[in-house]
Amino acid sequence: MLIWYVAYGSNMHAARLAWYIGGGCPPGGRRTYPGCRDTRPPSRSAPVWMPGGIYFAGESGAWTGGMAFYDPQLPGEAAARAYLVTIDQFTDIAAQEMYRPPGDTADLLPATGAAIDAAVTHGRATLGPGRYETLVCPGRRAGLPMLTFTAPEPASAVPHRPPAPAYLRMIAQGLHESHGWPAERIVDYLARRPGVVDGWRPEAVATLVAEALTVVG
Repeated sequence: MLIWYVAYGSNMHAARLAWYIGGGCPPGGRRTYPGCRDTRPPSRSAPVWMPGGIYFAGESGAWTGGMAFYDPQLPGEAAARAYLVTIDQFTDIAAQEMYRPPGDTADLLPATGAAIDAAVTHGRATLGPGRYETLVCPGRRAGLPMLTFTAPEPASAVPHRPPAPAYLRMIAQGLHESHGWPAERIVDYLARRPGVVDGWRPEAVATLVAEALTVVG
């Protein structure tokens, strides 16, 4: 069974997602990923939008600084990238985000648990209180469900925290790669996000984005 995994943070950058699938430690990161049991790359990817927005909060174990979370209740739309993967790959990516080993997905799979079924049916399903333990289905694409994961709390319920430069740089590269945005649009989008607006000056975001796009060409 195929499903669309929707990334709205650093995994919008395909090379970053490849570490979740193939395993290893990405440049600039502090965490080594075990990878998916099925290491084939996604069949396809496409730029997508989700109702709501992203915010930065908590403390990233991979990057330091705030982590990106999706809140469907925020105003506007969140830019994202949908990857066509198998359901087993999706659950292994989700497990790694939840700091579980790949394969520890009994409560995610439709045949055993009910989280994916519940998210597809009701739009949302929460497995636990931890980060990325809430599944959200923002809709369907080409007849297949789109799924992402986020924190259970809305943006208004938690303190915002600025993201680390390496993390924000990866997100900027992902926006350029998936949506084809120029630097000015990426800066305008990122500088408005809760957590970025609290801790980054707009000119600092502009400098970071310019450097990030110079690297990707």
